[in-house]
Amino acid sequence: MTEGAKKFIQPLTFSALTGYRVISSLWEEPDAGEAAEQNGIDHIAEAQWADALVVAPATANILAKFAHGLADDFLSTMYLATTAPVLVAPAMNVNMWNHAATQANLEILRQRGVGIVEPGTGDLACGMVGAGRMAEPETIAEAVLKTLGRRHDLRGEVVLVTAGGTREALDPVRFIGNRSSGKMGYALAEAARRRGAKVILISGPSALHAPPHCELVRITTAEEMRNAVLERMNEATLVIKSAAVADYRPVEVSSQKLKRTGPLTLELSPTEDILAEVVRRRRPGQLIVGFAAETENRMENGRAKLLAKGADAIVINDVASEGVGIDADTNAATFLSRTTSVELPEMPKRQLADRILDEILSLRRPRPVVAEFSEHQDNQIDTQAAQDRVLSESIPARAGRRQLIVE
Repeated sequence: MTEGAKKFIQPLTFSALTGYRVISSLWEEPDAGEAAEQNGIDHIAEAQWADALVVAPATANILAKFAHGLADDFLSTMYLATTAPVLVAPAMNVNMWNHAATQANLEILRQRGVGIVEPGTGDLACGMVGAGRMAEPETIAEAVLKTLGRRHDLRGEVVLVTAGGTREALDPVRFIGNRSSGKMGYALAEAARRRGAKVILISGPSALHAPPHCELVRITTAEEMRNAVLERMNEATLVIKSAAVADYRPVEVSSQKLKRTGPLTLELSPTEDILAEVVRRRRPGQLIVGFAAETENRMENGRAKLLAKGADAIVINDVASEGVGIDADTNAATFLSRTTSVELPEMPKRQLADRILDEILSLRRPRPVVAEFSEHQDNQIDTQAAQDRVLSESIPARAGRRQLIVE
């Protein structure tokens, strides 16, 4: 926040609402605590990680600073230090907006690639009427998304995502669970929300914060997961089952903590097959995508799950590798449908989430005839043969999309 912005609203308000420190000075501020010790280089650090620098509202003063390279506060210094796209949303008195100096500064910024979100026309804070009202937040957001190449291709969709692992109690203290952190599911929820969808996130125990503007439903056991999914699935146009749900639960749960008295034998019973039940109850037009965590024979096991469950697609994770997949920040996967096998190489889970959503959306597009050929096959179209090959071949899928579209 600039000094001018602090005259309208205090930094503490934004800090309380966002949970992040508000930077308003190049130098250490009184009573700012340890966090302020790095203020001297914050303008460099913040400039490096930002995807975009958006100044809203942008006053005539800051436009002049940007245009002429003045760097006497945090914002103007950060502007010179960033290589990210810059957008400004001017807001000022109509005469200030129309002044030749302001228009000249805007032209300089345009020539340097700065995006200008033009102000609106109407009643101004000064009491005058004319151009100079800051553009509506929705307009600014759309401009940012366009600049970053982001899409709202899920607008109008309701996406239900399951995430995290479940816990099946042994006694009041212990449980059977897994190492799932929920990071992949939370990344999918965030990606879907950013692409315009309404998101329902049903999550097992996780240390993660829910992505902004996603409805979070917390559960613990596989049965609770089943009940939550079945209760909300009719609202969804797309269901993504990325949670690591327990396959078994103890037949008996001890009401008291189990003591160490020697060898212990547990009797387990299978949990409900939530994905198969969701497929059976699906409504027309609803897409269902499951996940498969595999340690061996991942393609064969993934194909078997796709056929057995009847889902539209399965995302296969190889969880045998160290540092990738479960409880890691990166992941690699294979997106498998009845006609397509797409290798998605190791990448950050947030990036992978968008790649998975891209593939899911491709399932909705009208499909022409699909077939696969080799150089020695004749050009006879056989859709079922193409599907059979993707689903039954024993060799690993090659990188990229394994299909040929013939119209």
